[in-house]
Amino acid sequence: MAKSQINFLLKSFFMKIDIHRLDDAFHLQAVNEDGNTLETDGAPEIGGGGKGMRPMQVVLAALGTCSSIDVILLLRKQKQDLKDIKVSIEAEREKDKTPSLFTDIHVHYQLIGAIDDKKAERAVSLSMEKMCSVAKILEKTAKITWSYEVRDAD
Repeated sequence: MAKSQINFLLKSFFMKIDIHRLDDAFHLQAVNEDGNTLETDGAPEIGGGGKGMRPMQVVLAALGTCSSIDVILLLRKQKQDLKDIKVSIEAEREKDKTPSLFTDIHVHYQLIGAIDDKKAERAVSLSMEKMCSVAKILEKTAKITWSYEVRDAD
């Protein structure tokens, strides 16, 4: 196996995130091994300044982006002309509990382009029910539902 293939495999399974504080409150920056960054902040109720997503919002964003990557790859494999994908996620968490886990999550996909409806449904279904690692983690505590629509590109 070539060194580049070994490096790819190692990067696929090993991840490293470093986190550091950006202010004297809750504004934090996470940096991955490639130097990409993500900023988070605490909720205003605890003194957060709205300078980044809150951690549980990042979890939902991870769900949406993980699944979007699956859907894009699957539709590309099926030679579908996907021009854009938009994902909207709504979620509810446990009330008056610490930790407050997600209980219900709904993911809605807008697939834009010349896409066969059955292929769109299959791609979304495969992603949410079999492929998306984030969905597989979240389904242990939350009921996850999904819907989709296919629209022609304007």
